[in-house]
This record gives sequence, C-alpha cells and structure tokens, in this order.
Amino acid sequence: MKTCDVVISGTGIAGLSLAIQIHEKNPELKIVLLTKKEPKETNTSLAQGGIAAVCNRITDSFEEHITDTLNAGQGKCNKKVVEMVIKQAPQRLNELIKWGAEFDTTTSGNLDLALEGGHRHSRVVHYKDKTGFHIQEVLWAKIAAAKNIEVLANAFCVDIIMDSESEESIAIGMSYMTRNDNEEKAIFAQAIVLATGGSGQLFNYTSNPEIATGDGIAMAFRAGATITNMHYMQYHPTALYEKGKSNLFLISEAVRGFGGHLVNSKGKRFLFDYDTRGELATRDIVSDAITKEIIQSEEAYMYLDVRHVNQEDFKNHFPTILTKFKEIGRNPETDLIPIVPVAHYQCGGIEVNEFGQSDVKNLYALGECSCTGLHGANRLASNSLLEALVYSFNASQQIICNTTQILQRQPVIQNSAVEAHEIIVPKVLDNFKKQVKSLMTYHVLQGSQEEKMKVLTQLIKIHTDLMECEEYYYRCRNCCELENMLQTAMIIINQSSMALHLETNKKREYAFS
Repeated sequence: MKTCDVVISGTGIAGLSLAIQIHEKNPELKIVLLTKKEPKETNTSLAQGGIAAVCNRITDSFEEHITDTLNAGQGKCNKKVVEMVIKQAPQRLNELIKWGAEFDTTTSGNLDLALEGGHRHSRVVHYKDKTGFHIQEVLWAKIAAAKNIEVLANAFCVDIIMDSESEESIAIGMSYMTRNDNEEKAIFAQAIVLATGGSGQLFNYTSNPEIATGDGIAMAFRAGATITNMHYMQYHPTALYEKGKSNLFLISEAVRGFGGHLVNSKGKRFLFDYDTRGELATRDIVSDAITKEIIQSEEAYMYLDVRHVNQEDFKNHFPTILTKFKEIGRNPETDLIPIVPVAHYQCGGIEVNEFGQSDVKNLYALGECSCTGLHGANRLASNSLLEALVYSFNASQQIICNTTQILQRQPVIQNSAVEAHEIIVPKVLDNFKKQVKSLMTYHVLQGSQEEKMKVLTQLIKIHTDLMECEEYYYRCRNCCELENMLQTAMIIINQSSMALHLETNKKREYAFS
C-alpha cells in the first residue's frame, strides 16, 4: 500500500503539466503518476496541429477566438468557461515556452501561426506537424528533473477508492494492477486526478491509441461522479485510409489550412456544396460531408489533394505526414491521398468546475476525460491542448489549497496472487471487444432511437456475460478494460438516445451520430 499527496492517472499533457504546476508551487508535495502502458503512449504524443491562442492582438482578438469556439460548439458551450480558457491562453503558452517548448517561427522571428478549420484567423502555434510529441518530450524532461514525482509505468488503474465511513462521497485513493501480475494494489492520496484520455477504441475506426478505452469515465461513473455530454463524439474528417486497419494515421487539419483540397474520385471539390467555408468548415460539417459523399458514391473513401501546393514548403511543414504518405506508396506531388473520418475526440466526460473538480470530493478530472463546458457539441481545432494547460494550472491551485490535512482513514485492500489458469482466456475477451466496437460503429451510423435501443440491449447482454464470467474467473486487467469499454459505451448510448428524444427536428449533429 502506497501513500502520497496527489495521485494522477495519465501522462499526457494534462497529467504531466498538472504534476509540474504542483511541483513548482510546492515541491514538498509527493506526487505519483500512473501510466496504463508505456509512459509516452498517449493521445498527446499523436497531436499534430498545435495550440490555439491569440498571439497577435492587432490582427486577432480574444472576442473572435471566443466566437469561433462558441460557433463550433453549436450553442452547447459554457460561455464563461470559453472566455476564461481563451483569455488565459497567452499566459499558459508563455509558461510552456519557459519550460522549454520551441515553436515554429517566421523569418522575422515571430511565432508561425497556422490556420485551421473553424478559425477565422491564423492562431495555431505549432512545432512542425508533431506539436504534441514535442510538448510531451519537454514535459517529461521537467518531470525527470523534479524531486518528489514518482512514475509507475504499466499500472492499470482499476477503481477509485471511496471513504466508506463517511456520509459524503469522498475519494481517498485508487486501486491498480501492474503489467507483470494481476494483483490489485492500492495507493492513497489527498487528491485523486483522472487524466486518462478519451474512448476512441470503442469504435472500429479511430485516431486514438489502444489505451483510449474510456477507463476514466467508467471509474468516475462507478465512484458516483456526474458524466455528461458523452454523445458528443467528434470525428476527425481526414484520417489516412489503409485497408484492414482500424487505428488510422491522422492527417492534421493544418494541411487543409495550408491549402489542401478534399475531392471525390472525379476530382470535384465537394465541400462547397455543404458549406461556404469549404475545406475550412468545422470538423463536424467536413466529416458529415465526406460521409455523405462516401455513401452516395458507394466508395470506401474520398481524397485529399495537395498536388497543387508548394511541395518544398509542404515538406518543411509536414515532415511526419509526408513520411507516412511515402510509407504507403503515395507521392503527394502526383497522387491523391485516400481519407476517411474517424472517431477522434470525446467532447463530453466527467463534469467538472473551473478547477477541474468533479462532484465527488477530492476527485479531479483533466483533459479529454473531463467535460469542462469548453467544447460543447463540437471541439474547435487545437483547443484541446490549450484546455489541458489551463485546467492543469487551475487545478494545481485548488489542490495545493486543499492538501493540508493528513488522510485519516486508509482501508486496506487484500492483495492476492493469481494463477494463470484462473484468468479468462484472452481470446474470449478479444471477441467481446470486437463485438463492442462493431455495435458502437453501427450505433453511430444509426439515427433512430429504436436502433440505439437495440444496440443498448446487446451491450447489456455482453456486460451480463462478462459479469457471469467473473463469477468463475479472476477479474484481470483485460476484464477491467472490457468492463470500462462496456460501461462507457452504454453511457454514450443512453445520453445519445435522450438527446435524440429531446431533439424535436431529429436532426443529426454529427457525421456518424
């Protein structure tokens, strides 16, 4: 059994920046970071675009960034939250630069600001086409140099430990399993933070890594926290299509801002048939347009066309993307690039206040697993890394204020080693996971409440079968992950069905939902 002041599940930009913020404000506090698999396997590492921030108050303004965010969110954003996050952006960006981040600049030495869909001005700060990877490397360097920050790799978080002796709903710790065994261990802390990312792995096609199975959502749900807006799953319009693959390579929105066109097999730029902004419309509109074109044409994908752009500039701006194109035998100078929309970003999640606090005492949520009110029904491009930086700063202040009392109760979790034959055969669990993915992909393609209820019924059956298996077999890591996937999927269906019921015009808000 371990104890610390702050335990953080997740090592993307949200978890790492929170640990650094707390350490800088109070280096005496002991912080433990838990990673599901390898420490650097995160959604952050895959983020290509950058951080949206108003850096030039002459050509841009907070008010315009706020308006762009509200418009993208389809009227579902919390305006006060939007204003707070966007007005903090320059400070948080400067802080990141102070920590060692280096962003692309123009020949005059100013930040090179990219244009992305939904933004009326170029305001996205970036490091080539691997901004998230670069930021994560900078943050890990800070973590490595900090005292009192411990990292537990390959520690799968199982559940939030609640104070059973209190009448209040109070979180006091977290249980976890290591990779080498299925023994459940416990760590107790004064602040428990979920920074576990999204749930893209619930679908057949996603840009998310394999770890994105909705773990934080399910854990918070079981702890009694409020989960909201989970039906607002954002699809990214341009993932590189590769036959037979489900985890697809993302082609940054910045490529369209750079001048890339979306065309069908006949070479027609079809986006202007759906929106006057064409390729620079928001992600929901672009994804919906591509999906309709795919359905109407009965083809497997549409195309990205960058043959007309300056190829030397393209090479300099998007080296990672260019390398990937060449890996699959596509030359952007002469070839069209096959693309499809994929499940990309979870706009809903664990409901939190401006300090990242959930309605369970001592339990915080940051990053994609949280629902702050910033994104509404559709996240504006490059607002996610910004949100993580702002909320880690806010949460650090609150956590330091609250970590002044020693934990009074630390219930003991009985640890027991498990023999291999007591674990459910992995093939059985993999089959269950495939069924969940297939059902959720089917769900998002169906708009009627009747179809959603059919999917929910089947998910409940799989969950029941899993629970029956756990009566005879040990609850291993893979079992816990599948249970999280099922619970998160059922929350999405339930909230999606309720939203559909309340929509009088039954209009779909997303390409696949």
